[in-house]
Amino acid sequence: MPRTCLIVDFGGVLTTSLDDAVRGFEAREGLPEGAVEHGWYRNPAMVALTHDLERGRATQSDWNLRMGRALGIDSTDLLGRIFADSRLDDSMVAVLARARACGLKTGLLSNSMGLAPWNMYRGFDIDTAFDAAFVSGRHGLRKPDPAAYRLLLTMLEVPGGDCVFVDDNAENLPPAEALGMATVLHRSAEHSTTRLGELLGVALAPEPGPAFAPVL
Repeated sequence: MPRTCLIVDFGGVLTTSLDDAVRGFEAREGLPEGAVEHGWYRNPAMVALTHDLERGRATQSDWNLRMGRALGIDSTDLLGRIFADSRLDDSMVAVLARARACGLKTGLLSNSMGLAPWNMYRGFDIDTAFDAAFVSGRHGLRKPDPAAYRLLLTMLEVPGGDCVFVDDNAENLPPAEALGMATVLHRSAEHSTTRLGELLGVALAPEPGPAFAPVL
């Protein structure tokens, strides 16, 4: 039976690649490639602070200051600068819209990074784009805590077995699978669109159209 609910991550799924944004930031700042990975992802203190930020227990100002020190650069609006190249992925946003148009329920399951001064959701009305939106800082929970997934299912009023979950981080998929969700590891809009169409049983690829508008 096709699934009837689509749940997606935000950063890296509905947006362009976050890894590409990081590499662009490193180049602009004159940092060696991998500097952010070593200063952030491989730094236990920064990882812990990031988890607190995602749960709403720390502020971006806290994070920016500590990360600026780790990288030896100005900390002003650092998260915003790191992800300055991140943009909405129009292809995936269109997939979401087509899923809703087909009558599927849609949900957001996103680890936020605070909302000020940088807001990764700016320009996208998540509260109207989804039937239910879980933003980690609002609830004090973060993926991959299973409680976050269960809370969103409660908000959507659906069982896990009705859902497909898309995330660009493989670590976030097993808790969804444990609740009966089918999962898609997002690597490109083309792959995810094809796989979602198979799992949801609806046509999510864009309709082919004319290359130019006819002259009347």
